[in-house]
Amino acid sequence: MKHKKIHSIHLKKEISPRFITYYGVIPEPKIENFFTGRIWSRHNTPFPQAIINTYITHNYFAKIPAVTTTPKLKCNRCLNETQHKFISFHCAKCQQICHYCRHCITMGRMCSCEELITWAGPSYSVKKAAPHFTWTGKLTPQQQKAAHALNESLQQKRNHLIHAVCGAGKTEILFAAIHKALQQNKRVCVATPRTDVVLELYPRFLQVFQNITIHALYGGAEPNSQFAQLVLATTHQLCRFEQAFDVMIVDEADAFPYTYDQALQSAVLKAKKLDAPTAFVTATPSTKLLNQRQKEGWGYSFIARRFHSFLLPVPQYQPLWNYEKAFKKNRIPQKLLHWVNKRLENNEPFLIFFPTIDLMERAVLLFQAIEQTIESVHSEDPMRKEKLLQLRNEQRKGLLTTTILERGITIKNVQVAVVGSESPIFTASALIQISGRVGRNPQFPDGQIVFFHHGITLEMDRACKKIREMNCYE
Repeated sequence: MKHKKIHSIHLKKEISPRFITYYGVIPEPKIENFFTGRIWSRHNTPFPQAIINTYITHNYFAKIPAVTTTPKLKCNRCLNETQHKFISFHCAKCQQICHYCRHCITMGRMCSCEELITWAGPSYSVKKAAPHFTWTGKLTPQQQKAAHALNESLQQKRNHLIHAVCGAGKTEILFAAIHKALQQNKRVCVATPRTDVVLELYPRFLQVFQNITIHALYGGAEPNSQFAQLVLATTHQLCRFEQAFDVMIVDEADAFPYTYDQALQSAVLKAKKLDAPTAFVTATPSTKLLNQRQKEGWGYSFIARRFHSFLLPVPQYQPLWNYEKAFKKNRIPQKLLHWVNKRLENNEPFLIFFPTIDLMERAVLLFQAIEQTIESVHSEDPMRKEKLLQLRNEQRKGLLTTTILERGITIKNVQVAVVGSESPIFTASALIQISGRVGRNPQFPDGQIVFFHHGITLEMDRACKKIREMNCYE
């Protein structure tokens, strides 16, 4: 049986400015759906290599080197151009000197002799369903004003900054603008620097936007060959997209490592279409972001009150002298022990933030002798999703954590302590976000946030000053 020739004249509009003729292969929907908007390793896809090679032969994929070497080294997946983040070595595959990028190596090593592929064919099979919007909540006047301004900006393809305190209901503010974009058959991405935020948002978006495909993309997530109209992803995962999204929303836009990593910021720009607007959402915008917003004339929304209108809990200072020595001697400092016992007595879930994993892992053994359900979590913990869910479901009394849980999580009536709040890792921004975990539920709007310290720092004072300032706004 002869295959039907697909004439380029019918495809020119979809693939302009390229002009390609396709012979012999009618694209499978699952191939189109997966690769539309993606840039991917040629030899590491969810599909058999023979199928990928056939599509390449018939011009359905464009190929580019994974790493270009002239005029300087550049990774075409994550756009890293920092030269010391490349490694040169003698490649067994090509028997020559190759280079690979260390910046995105967690997604699989890509050498300069390897190729990335992007979909260059028509997108006949990509179907976009009408979203069924099920959210029935009610926005406060401040939220409604911000939601309207955001929608106006995105419709005008203008960038927008939402500056709102922790617990202001930023996610709910996004719903209407996302729904409008989906109704217009636009593809939307909500990106965030933290995996935990993706995991927190995913079930909420599944509930609100039904009848469409939503993907949650983070390190270790299972690949899905369906086309997703709405993508929730860590900023790292955007390295695998190229001109894919009509609307880009960057949640927690001040979070590490996004603010310190130019390659991640470039990945956001690469993942969206050239004229697509970007909305930035944060409780603690950097000076750079605020200046950029003013210079480029972005839309702007400011919310100084939580959705339930209660004030933000102000941190308390508690000296905890020589706490590191105490843990090394296998004892919990007395003030911290008293604080934990009080939480257990009141049946209040708690989070205790530590400056280092080593100190936290030493401490968790001591806390487990008091209450066996207490556990620790950090960025490399494969069980942190389950442990956090257990705390939320009252199966655990408390968690010890690094700054990995500083943002994007909501636990009813949680009480929070920071051990070693004088540590450089606890910047004013981080301490504000940590404090923002407390009092988010209208039934428990107060809560307690304590900075246990070995000396008060400027960052601690800045965090408390900023929280008090927000509480003064009407």
